Order: sequence, then C-alpha cells, then structure tokens
Amino acid sequence: MGIIVWCIFFAIVVFFAFFATRMASQNKEDGLHDTGLAIVEFGRAFPMEAIRQLQATANGQAVFVRLHDDKAGFMRSLRNHFAVHLIEPGRARAKDSGTGRGLTVDFLDAPHHNGTFEFATPAEAAEVSLWLLGNYVANDDPKPSAIMPAAKA
Repeated sequence: MGIIVWCIFFAIVVFFAFFATRMASQNKEDGLHDTGLAIVEFGRAFPMEAIRQLQATANGQAVFVRLHDDKAGFMRSLRNHFAVHLIEPGRARAKDSGTGRGLTVDFLDAPHHNGTFEFATPAEAAEVSLWLLGNYVANDDPKPSAIMPAAKA
C-alpha cells in the first residue's frame, strides 16, 4: 500500500514539473510579437501619446513606437513586465549594427536600454532609425506643391 502512495506522489510531482516548465518556456517565447499587447502596454504607460506605427524586432523582445509629434517610444520585454519609455527627438543615437538588418542604439536618457536590435528586413531597421533621429517622412505624405496648386496671376 505504501509503495502505491509513493508512486502516485511521484507521478504528481513529475506532472507538476512538466507543466511548470512548459508554462515557463511559453512565456519566454511570447515576447512582444503581439502588437496589440504592445499598444495596450504603451497606452497604459503614456495615455496622452498617440501611436502612429509600431515596429517589433525580429526576436519580439523589443518594440519601437512612432508617435504623432516626431517623438518615438521604446518597449522591452523583461520577463514578467515591460520597460516602456519615451524618446524625445535628438535623445537617441542609432548606427548600423553591421548585419544590414539591425541597429545599435544608444538611448541618452535611458542608457540601461542601449543595445543592438535586429529587424526582419533592412527597410524596417532604416525606418526605425529615422524615427529615432526625428527625421521621418513617410512615402504617403503629400508634397507641399500637391496640397495647394500654384496660384495663377
């Protein structure tokens, strides 16, 4: 009778260990690939900022945010929570990481977030670098001459 109880107890412990490791690996893989979660978390941290566009890194551990007033934002997944901060124009330095698909970013206001961030394509990395430098002009933005036709005399 005692050996049966010990076998059942051992089976419960093994099942619990298996379940715990599966949950831990699932949380580790999730990151910030879900842009809806990134919008919610950034909106919670900065409710008065309007988000124009998001760009996640290839591994999903960081998201760069383009805001309405030439500012940018940054989110990083830190195991059980997200680090979120606002980047004022001119307060970040970005350079090519050498791979062609990444950026090495130095945040002047939050140096603990400095690092190299790889994106899925070189175009995504270039776009984010423009956001960080405050020089973003979208392809869809109308040209000044297209807005108002020249007046005829």
